[in-house]
Parts: sequence; structure tokens; C-alpha cells
Amino acid sequence: MNGDTPSGPLTPHSDAATDSPASPKFDEAHAAETESVSSHGHGAEGFWALSVGAIGVVFGDIGTSPLYAMREALFHTREGTSADLAVKGVISLVFWALIMVVTVKYVLFLMRADNKGEGGTLALMALAQKALGKYSPTVFFLGICGASLFYGDGIITPAVSVLGAVEGLKDAPGVGTSLSHLIVPISGVILITLFMVQSKGTAKVARLFGPITVVWFLALGALGLVHIFDRPEILLALMPQYGVEFLFANGFTGFVILGSVFLAVTGAEALYADMGHFGKKPIQYAWLFFVLPCLMLNYLGQGALTLHDPSARDNPFWRMVPEIFYWPTFALATMATVIASQAVITGAYSMTQQAVQLGLLPRIDIKRTSETQAGQIFVPQINTMLMVGVLLLLVLFQSTDRLTSMYGIAVTGAMMVDTLLAYVFLRHVWKWKRWQAWLLLTPLGALDLVFFGSNLLKIPQGAWLPLTLGAGLVLTMLTWATGTRSLTEKSRRDSVMLADLIEMLKKRPPHRVAGTAIFLTSDAEVAPVALMHNLKHNKVLHEKNIILTVKTANTPRVREADRVSIEVLNEDFKKVTLSYGFMESPNLPRALGLCRKLGLKFDIMATSFFLGKRNVVPSANSGMPLWQDKLFIFLMKNAANPTEFFHIPPGRVVELGTQVTV
Repeated sequence: MNGDTPSGPLTPHSDAATDSPASPKFDEAHAAETESVSSHGHGAEGFWALSVGAIGVVFGDIGTSPLYAMREALFHTREGTSADLAVKGVISLVFWALIMVVTVKYVLFLMRADNKGEGGTLALMALAQKALGKYSPTVFFLGICGASLFYGDGIITPAVSVLGAVEGLKDAPGVGTSLSHLIVPISGVILITLFMVQSKGTAKVARLFGPITVVWFLALGALGLVHIFDRPEILLALMPQYGVEFLFANGFTGFVILGSVFLAVTGAEALYADMGHFGKKPIQYAWLFFVLPCLMLNYLGQGALTLHDPSARDNPFWRMVPEIFYWPTFALATMATVIASQAVITGAYSMTQQAVQLGLLPRIDIKRTSETQAGQIFVPQINTMLMVGVLLLLVLFQSTDRLTSMYGIAVTGAMMVDTLLAYVFLRHVWKWKRWQAWLLLTPLGALDLVFFGSNLLKIPQGAWLPLTLGAGLVLTMLTWATGTRSLTEKSRRDSVMLADLIEMLKKRPPHRVAGTAIFLTSDAEVAPVALMHNLKHNKVLHEKNIILTVKTANTPRVREADRVSIEVLNEDFKKVTLSYGFMESPNLPRALGLCRKLGLKFDIMATSFFLGKRNVVPSANSGMPLWQDKLFIFLMKNAANPTEFFHIPPGRVVELGTQVTV
């Protein structure tokens, strides 16, 4: 990624970094919401504005679960189980899943395990690597598994969310099932439109995400509160014994039902992932005092209605909606699911940006949709792949009943990764004793395993798809990381050390030309390939020569004061190191402008940037297996042009190449 060789995986030695939120759901929404409150500081007005913003972005996914979670759990209930126990048992399981998984694990614990205020799997991985003080293959592998599983879940969320809202047409008053054949086409149009507008940026619309989602949660709470009075004894379902009794009554089927109950907590990882954009307190307060009460009121209302009218179990959410409010609720549900989908889409952009910066993926074309808000990005390749994947799911499965059979397994896997990485955090950052860490994480890990196991039972019904996608991405990331590391090591073995070259040039000075030459390289100790070729073929050395390295830190952001470091080697050569956080995008001209403050002055439009271009050929006798070599070469050939990636003026770039085997 930094010139001569692609960037390798994050290690404590490379101090590498990425530019996307560790939050798998950073996006235009985050940028717009946070921008609107940035002027308020930490006062009451700013706090509430951040809370509303968090509700719009962080809780979009979990807020659309009432559309289908209760229905799916009741559908799998064993025949012969009393209706009263089935309803109260499901409500009890949903309530305690929300308490244990979301409230205890994420809100009360993991949100305290932050990397300079940022959360999410990759941020936790970077923090764990930094805390260990050395490269850990295990931590690295866990990190890429968590990131890959996020993508696996990312193609399902938009399809199941939007389809879940549009399926409300089945119960629309005065319509019956006459519009059922339009559900998939309407969902397709909504999703295609959503993906098509991504390139334009959604900052203006994102300002409405918070208020719209607040109205959605108020509607959820109001609908549930009204129907609780149908059967007030539903409140007893909050006691855990109903959930336990229900599981025992259903035997193995009860274990299967847990996979459907888990649908109620999908999206919980967003609380942790988006922490850096809204802060801990706004997210925690929004969850504890607004989102959780509204969700539980709705689930209790669905339960009371189903006890009162057993036929409502076929679609309890939409059966709750009074006829007079049906169409406004339908419109509101559609907007809420679009917002939830938007958060996942832009979260995928963010995750991609982080993965590129951390050396897990090759350079990818990342476009800015705003000159002023750094979080507003658009990744065309990811957008296209997501759109194709989502539309294929929509066409192949055509109903939330079938889509939910694959939904959840990727999320449970990602949650297990968070728990495992949290162990490293507790031991090496908080310095807990081993028994203390085990005491906290054993019950949380056991819960993760139970939900993961119940979701594994969905593999024949479709859960194989996100797992297969995740496995493919793990293989891709491992191949890229291994290949870049192998290439870097081979280059170092075959290259001349920069210090040795400088000594040789003193003894046999080449012809000098005016101007400044900047040589990009990933290893500042070795003479860049482009420099060697310039000396060998052009037989010249510029008046000023800068060896430039771009590094990624283990922290989300790097202060401007720490962005640039300059080391003077002699009158002819200087080393410049640019440092970026894993949530920042490298911009070389802007960073080099900071060099003037440090005494390194040059005209960027009179400067030549030399890039070393490697033509990699596969070898069956070295490095990875031949098939993996070919995959690595394919990834290299499709990587984004470094000129565009680093924002270098294209007219100032000179590429000099060589052939290497990997």
C-alpha cells in the first residue's frame, strides 16, 4: 500500500492504521448527526442531540426486529405446548436476551473496552495487538474473522429489514392478499434506489434519521402499551422461570427456538461499533431509558395480543396496528428499515476502509461524498457487490420467513469474537488476573456459544450462505496479509539497505538534477525499488530526495502534531514518515504541507513522486500454495491506483517497475 510493496497486516512494529470507523456502521448518518451537534460540546443540548443521532444510526437494526422476531419464535414452537406458555416463554427469552446480551455484555462491559474512544472488532483487535506488544497470529485471525462475519451479515440485513416492512401489505385493511405479489418487486425498487443514491451522499437525509427513528420507537412503545391491557398478565413473562420452563417443555425444539429469539438482539454489536461517533453516555442512556423500554413494551403488546387472539401469532406486529393508523405505520416502518439498511451499507464502507488501512485488504477506490465531513465515504466496488448480493437474496428467498433462517449466525459469530478479544483486553490492558477474566467472560461466552449453536442448526435452511461468504473473505484477507508479508520479506532480502546505498553514492556520485524526488516505500530501511531503477537506468539523482513511508497506528486517529516525523540522513536524503489512525484516510499533499512547519520546504508541483511497481509472478516452490499465489496476484492487479488512493497529483507521478516471484 505504501509504494514498493502492499501494506501488510497490522503489527506493533509497523504501527499500522486504517481510515474507517472501527464501527462497522460509520457513515453519512454518523457524520451528519455528529456534525449537527459538534458545536454544542458536552452540554445538555449536545448530549440530547447525540442521543437522538445515536437512536437513528446505532439502533436502526435492533429497532426493526419486532417486525419478525416474535412471529418467527412462535412459528417454531412445538405442537402441544400450551399457548400461554409459548407466548410467555418467548417473551421471557426475548427480554432476558436483551438484558444479558445487549445491556450487560455490550452496554455495561464492552463499551468500557474502547480504543481511544472507538469500539468494534477491528478497533479491539488493534488495541489487543498494541497491548500484547507483539504480533499475535491468534488475535489477528480473530480480528479478520469478526470483520468477515460482518460482511456475511451485511448482505442479509437490508433484504430482511425492508422485506419485513413491505410484507405489511399482506394485512393491509381493505386489501387482503391482493397486493402480495407486489411485495418482492416493491422491496426490490426500494433497495435498488437506496444503493443507487449512495454515490451522491446522504448527508441531508441523514439529519432526519434520528428524529424518524425516535418516532418509530415511540410508535413501537405506544402500540405495545395499548395491547398490554388485552391481557395484563403478560407482564409475568418478564420473570425468567417462564423462559426456562418453555425451553424444557420444548426439548430440542427449544434450542432451535433460541435461534429465532436471537433475532431480537441482532444489531447489538452496533452499540459497541459506533461508540466513537456518539460517545458512551448518549448510547447508554438512549438504550436504557428509551430504546429498551420501547422494544419491551412492543414485545409485551405482541404477546398480550397473541394470548387474547391466538390467530395473531401469524403476524403479531401488523395485527397490533389499528386500521386507522395502518398506512402511516406502514410508511414509518418502511422508512425505519431503510435507515437500518443505510447504517449497514455505510458500515460496510467503514469496515472496508479500516481493513484497507490495517493491511487486511488491497487498496480500494474510496470516494468522498463531502469535502468537509470525513465520515462521508462511498466505496463503489462494495456498493455494487452488496446490491447484487441483496437482490439475489430477495429474488431467491422472497419472504422474511425464509430469510430469517439464515439471519443471525454471522452476528453470533462476530459476538463470540468480541468476547474472545475482550479476554486479551482484560488481561493486558486492565491487568486483570486470569481467574477474574474467566469469571466475567465464562457466562458471557457460554451465552454466545448457546446462541451460536442454535443458529448453526439453520445451516441447511440457508445459514451456510453468510458462513460461506465469511469464510471466503477470511481466506482473501489471510492471502493478502500473508502475500504482502512474504513480498516484503523477499524484497528486504533482495534489496540494498538505504544506509549502504548512501555510502556508495558518496564514493561514486551520480549526475545531479534540480528538483525534489519523493520515493514512496513501505520499508524505509531499504532503498526503494524506484530509486534503484532511477539510478540504474536514468543514472541521475535529484537535488533533494525524500524517502516517504505511510504508517498506520494502533489508534483510531493521530494528532496533527504527530502526523509527520522527519529524519535527516544527509544533505541529499531525508526520511519522512506520515502516521494515520485506522479511521483516517491518507492524503499525501495535505500531510506534506505540514512539513513546511517542520522546516522541510519544497514546491509540490515541482516535485516528482516515484512509485515502485512490482509485477508479481507465481512460484510453486516458495511462499504460499500456487493457487493462493494466483489469488494474491489477482488482488494486486485489482488494487486501486496508489496515485488516486494517496491523492497524489497524477501529473507528478513516475512509476518504475520490476518483476518478483511470490
